[in-house]
Amino acid sequence: MDVRHLELLRELADRGTVTAVAEATFRSPSAVSQQLRSAERAFGVALVEPDGRGLRLTTAGRLLADGAVGVATELGRLQRELDDLRGRPSGLVRIAGLPSAVEFLAPGLVSRLAGTGVDVALTDEDVAEADYASRAADHDLVIAHSLAEAPAGSDRLVTRTIAREPLDVAVPASHRLAGHRTLLASDLAAEAWIGVPLGYPFDTVRIAIEHRAGVPLEIVQRIRDNRVVEALVASGRGCALLPRFTTRPRPGVVLVPLSDVRAVRSIVALGRPDRLERAAVRVALAALVESGREVEGVAARH
Repeated sequence: MDVRHLELLRELADRGTVTAVAEATFRSPSAVSQQLRSAERAFGVALVEPDGRGLRLTTAGRLLADGAVGVATELGRLQRELDDLRGRPSGLVRIAGLPSAVEFLAPGLVSRLAGTGVDVALTDEDVAEADYASRAADHDLVIAHSLAEAPAGSDRLVTRTIAREPLDVAVPASHRLAGHRTLLASDLAAEAWIGVPLGYPFDTVRIAIEHRAGVPLEIVQRIRDNRVVEALVASGRGCALLPRFTTRPRPGVVLVPLSDVRAVRSIVALGRPDRLERAAVRVALAALVESGREVEGVAARH
């Protein structure tokens, strides 16, 4: 078996289309299609079949794509053992993550890796929850978030919880709810609400508030950037959810915890199994976990 053929099938399984594989591997779609035909001749079985205007893996293709994960993981383990023989881990670790989590994790991560020989290249990615898993094809680690223990679509990846962060209701300082110590869902019934795009984890809490209160919120905006959300709340445009660790005190905004709706997000690191076998990636992941625990500890003391 040619490992390159296995890896090609794995890429198609993870990325979904020949075009996406071609873009990610810097080849033309025709070159990828030719290599798929070469793989079929080598294995002696059909590996892809038409699916609308594209292609999908056959049962045999899926079997080999799944097997490619185990092969790549074993090769990664061997590389790690070789690195151990050479000395301490070193190399570049590529990390993509949602900005509001990278903001509180990055300082501790960079500090802990200083002088270790392990460097990181950080990329901020603000996408829907289900889209974070796909980023693992192009990065060693992906920092995602979810109201569940693991983001949607991450079942083929290794996941590690880095931190759990409460989400508070942000209300204008002049709002009738600003003086409350905690809020019930019923307190927010029919309030103007600055939400996030559909499919983003914070929207799950908005839905839970509506179900609990029995009355929908009035969604006046859907915004990704928490700083823009803060500014709109401060100007009195509505209430919103904001993460506790990175929302800075500012005039015009008061944060109040919810008491009858679970509003805690899990900050999770995702990675392909073979990438997690790399010694440098393991060092970076351990530094992320330590950074998350440090931030949780500081928040608990306040």
